[in-house]
Amino acid sequence: MVAPHPETWLRVLPQGLFCEPGGFFIDPLRAVERAVISHGHSDHARAGHDAVLATPETLAIMRARMGEGRAGRVQQPLPYHEPITLGGVTMRLVPAGHVLGAAQIVMEWRGSRAVVSGDYKRQRDPTCAAFEPVECDVFVTEATFGFPVFRHPPPEHEIGKLLKSLTLFPDRTHLVGAYSLGKSQRVIALLREAGWDAPIYIHGALASICALYEAQGVRLGDLRPATVAAKDKFRGAIVIAPPAATADRWTRRFNDPVIARASGWMRVRQRAKMAGVELPLIVSDHADWDDLLSTITETRAPEVWVTHGSEEALIHALSLRQIRGRALRLVGYEDEEASEEAPDELASPPPEPGQHLAPLTDAP
Repeated sequence: MVAPHPETWLRVLPQGLFCEPGGFFIDPLRAVERAVISHGHSDHARAGHDAVLATPETLAIMRARMGEGRAGRVQQPLPYHEPITLGGVTMRLVPAGHVLGAAQIVMEWRGSRAVVSGDYKRQRDPTCAAFEPVECDVFVTEATFGFPVFRHPPPEHEIGKLLKSLTLFPDRTHLVGAYSLGKSQRVIALLREAGWDAPIYIHGALASICALYEAQGVRLGDLRPATVAAKDKFRGAIVIAPPAATADRWTRRFNDPVIARASGWMRVRQRAKMAGVELPLIVSDHADWDDLLSTITETRAPEVWVTHGSEEALIHALSLRQIRGRALRLVGYEDEEASEEAPDELASPPPEPGQHLAPLTDAP
């Protein structure tokens, strides 16, 4: 019996990518009855789903950002590598290396295997489990940095630039713009690894997620609120804040701040200049061009579906390698590194009354 091609059982609907035999959506764009969530960023984890399946860490992040009642009426934690059967589809979650709890969705149905990457990176990150490649028939990949110009340097090199700047300008506050979920905690952890053991001051928007990371066993060291210390305490200090806050009047409390930003987009000098960034730090939680191609090679997938990002360039590169590429053109996913979105602004409305379903499982 010939295994069914994944295109016969994975469909793109207005709500998002739908696994038909399993009866669930993957990172749906609006409230649905059954959702499998790859990670906690608000363009992938929307509010108002009836039943939600994700890693325990992702569910904790969703509750912290949305509130208990909006993170799914029924929440089903599924640890990494633990298989579950949904409507005949065997599914498991495998580390994606993007942020704490981020997972690839591995699905097998009647001898056919598809893997949805979610957002992912291949560089080392002390705050989350590393990406694990899975061989498959179809690999669904992101392509946020799907152009050859994007080649990320080692993150330790970029942290070294920050520490060198602190040596050159010991009286200036170094204000680092970093996304509140994942990037901020990674920058803090990398600073600790590099030997920075002084207090790190954080914007209030980071406090709850940093506390959650600590509760999950990620050590971040001495963190203090950036709102209560006297101005002289910030002399020569590091402050971490959401990117939008670095251009706000909030920064007036600091001593002639050096504005830094940690993002893969800092590779584009004009983008850094337009944002008023004095110290660009190319630290990304997405795979760069080389890592996209090497990951696809590791999956040994003869066919690759490309979601959000630079689809055309990657598909062309795949064609040169005799790999069939297809653009899914899913609309509604944003790069969290490009803007600090407010979760409530992207949240979906709750489901209509009477549309509740059981948890995402075929067995108690």
